[in-house]
Amino acid sequence: MLFVHGATLRSPNGRTRTVRAVAGFSAYSKEGKVSLTQAEKIGLGRKKNMNKVCARIFASTAIIGILGLLTACAPAVTDTDTLVIYSGRDEALVDPIIRLFEEETGVNVDVRYGDSAELAAQLSEEGAATKADIFFAQDAGALGAIESEGLFLELSSALLDRVQPEYRSANSRWIGVTGRARVFVYNPEMVTELPTSVLELAEPQWADRIAVAPTNASFQTFVTALRVINGDDIASSWLSSIADNAQRFEKNSQILDAVEAGTVAAGLINHYYWFQREVEVGPGNMVSRLAAFAPGDAGNLINVSGVGVLSDNPHANDFVSFLVREDIQRIFVTDVMEYPMVAGIDIPAGLTPLSEIPNPDIDLANLNDLKVTLELIRASGMI
Repeated sequence: MLFVHGATLRSPNGRTRTVRAVAGFSAYSKEGKVSLTQAEKIGLGRKKNMNKVCARIFASTAIIGILGLLTACAPAVTDTDTLVIYSGRDEALVDPIIRLFEEETGVNVDVRYGDSAELAAQLSEEGAATKADIFFAQDAGALGAIESEGLFLELSSALLDRVQPEYRSANSRWIGVTGRARVFVYNPEMVTELPTSVLELAEPQWADRIAVAPTNASFQTFVTALRVINGDDIASSWLSSIADNAQRFEKNSQILDAVEAGTVAAGLINHYYWFQREVEVGPGNMVSRLAAFAPGDAGNLINVSGVGVLSDNPHANDFVSFLVREDIQRIFVTDVMEYPMVAGIDIPAGLTPLSEIPNPDIDLANLNDLKVTLELIRASGMI
């Protein structure tokens, strides 16, 4: 039964019970010490008029009960002032940009950071029941995996047209936000002859001289590209040999640290880690150098970070539009040293234009088979 807010009832044993209504016309009661005189002050009458008081309470209860039923039948209201993002991008890289979106829009953004592959697996498990509105992934493989699950909503043509076709979903489900190239970083005092293919790194002469980050999403997507281009058998054999040859690190930045320090001869990283470090230490002060493999080699993969919408929260599309806005794209270019996905934005001096990178001819949508890739990496013993 529902009661009028603040009503005080006295039971036969003389104890009083105060009833308070809460939001949504639901109510709860608890034992109290409010006297009948206090109840009179809120219009319930005096003790001698208890029968009239009870009649009034009963009438009010009926009205509130009906309203409560109507409220219960109404559709649930979504908190549209909050945006939930699952981000596979590093917090240090994207948090300032997300906070800028909050300041501009007044929308509260809740971010769950993690590895892109792990977040993709979490989204797959949560399915349509996920609380996430946005998946901001580090790589196209994770985006493709969620697209294949049918979890992304279709993006508008206005958003899609902002990005070149090769860096967005062919089915209009996600777009690239920034680009990055896989590169071979090496210490010139320790490497005098450059490999022409990433496959050469599996050969005996590279034992304990190469570094990789097998748990990193970008490495995993590169392995998927290796599978697509060269086949699963070659990829599996390469991984087994790399497991013997390579020093393993958790992050690209740690690989760069090791190459700079001379504790390992070379490594496979994303280009922007090197350029960020050059900004920190000054031009000409880098020990290591960058190189590309032969044209079309899987080691030259151009990958994208990207974003897809998971809900009908109106702020989700606003956030996607925000990320491909020219001023925000320039922040990614100047602060993170990544490639813009929007045409007409200059890149820093020294950065090879995307069009000049000898990348493999591969559809990024084909990099969605993370499951088999992870199985092969695990089978090699690297994770």
